[in-house]
Amino acid sequence: MRILITGAGGFIGRKLTERLLADGSVDGRSIEHVTAADLFGLEQLADDPRLTKTALDITDHVATAQLIAPGFDLVVHLAAIVSANAEEDFDLGYKVNMDGTRYILEGLRALGTTPRLIFASTLAVFGGPVPAAPALIGDDFHLTPQTSYGTQKAACELMVADYTRKGFIDGRSLRLPTIVVRPGKPNKAASTFASSIIREPLAGQEAICPVDLDSTMYILSPRRVIDAFVKTAELPSEAFGQVRSLTLPGIAVRIGDALDALRRIAGDAVADRVQQVPDPKIQKIVDGWPYNFASKRALAMGYAADSSIDEIIEAHIADELGGKIAG
Repeated sequence: MRILITGAGGFIGRKLTERLLADGSVDGRSIEHVTAADLFGLEQLADDPRLTKTALDITDHVATAQLIAPGFDLVVHLAAIVSANAEEDFDLGYKVNMDGTRYILEGLRALGTTPRLIFASTLAVFGGPVPAAPALIGDDFHLTPQTSYGTQKAACELMVADYTRKGFIDGRSLRLPTIVVRPGKPNKAASTFASSIIREPLAGQEAICPVDLDSTMYILSPRRVIDAFVKTAELPSEAFGQVRSLTLPGIAVRIGDALDALRRIAGDAVADRVQQVPDPKIQKIVDGWPYNFASKRALAMGYAADSSIDEIIEAHIADELGGKIAG
């Protein structure tokens, strides 16, 4: 099996690349080669004889077509401009998130082999008006994104479904909750603070919480999201049917409860490294994100959420900090 991962320099891309190489197979098929493509971050991937690291700007349709031309059995398309950046730079967001995805799809169409594609989408495809908690947003809720990022991702979901309907690809789109705790450094996503308020204190650094403690977010851990991508790669096309998009299960966590869990697990000295500095812009964005999802379809298909914010924090300590907390 030959695999292409775009956006492989990002943390999900790196973790997924490492997981696939470690597993050695997908759905019983041996992995012969993985191409990790990105403009940044590939140096963090360990060398492996089955791995090729290649610089790729997905907005360059010629380079994208040339990369795909030799053929792949599975493509995981993660490359994107994140939420706040896509909102601030309208043209860049559409160029990368829309045009880049179309170039990927066209490259796969040209192969004529119906390769499997996993597209990383987002819960930002949903927007107002949404039912207030405790009412739940189900799998069939309409898409009314309220950001350019959400609009771009929703449009790409439709393209993935249409290219699948035409038999060009076997596509499936995963709508990701906010991933917490993200390793590495903060990015330009509006949700980046949700990881920073846990990651930085555990590493001995100060962190800023820009929203009030009653703010609630729908989250999923890196462990669970990597499991979800692997599972999606292995499911037969029939498991998705005509509906090619899937909302992954997560848990709704109040920011105050996340900080309480940090204090329980790591102690007062660590938790006290978080300072509240309100940012009305971030608060407004977070207030617009729904968190009351019912991912019944994904759960029935065998996808899983984390059990608690405590589990998520403890997984980060084990996976990224070697089990040690900075005093």
